[in-house]
Amino acid sequence: MQRSTPSIPEIALMAFAQRLAALRKEKGLTQQQLAQAVGLHQTQIHRYESGSSEPSMDALRRLALALGVSTDALVFEESERGPDEELRLQFEAVSRFDPEEKKIVRALLDSLILKHEAKRWAAAS
Repeated sequence: MQRSTPSIPEIALMAFAQRLAALRKEKGLTQQQLAQAVGLHQTQIHRYESGSSEPSMDALRRLALALGVSTDALVFEESERGPDEELRLQFEAVSRFDPEEKKIVRALLDSLILKHEAKRWAAAS
């Protein structure tokens, strides 16, 4: 029986070496293909995936670009990361708002978060 590629939430719980291998396989790339895409030798990709070596910041950036993920997705567990990519882009846009608009967005977010937490607490009771 062939093992399927882990889902993104499962990948987020893995160590860097495991996440790198899982993301590479999810993209359908061999170690050699990934190595060529990032300008490294296949042996170095093998070392990263076996956990015997860690990439430099530049290599990490190139790996993330080649795999179409953020460097955070490669390095950190999901619980250690900030907002997902879609929300991050929205937060960046909001950061350019004038102070009064930011105040409105914060109030809206606060009320939505409180509503969500209240539902969660009610469901847990």
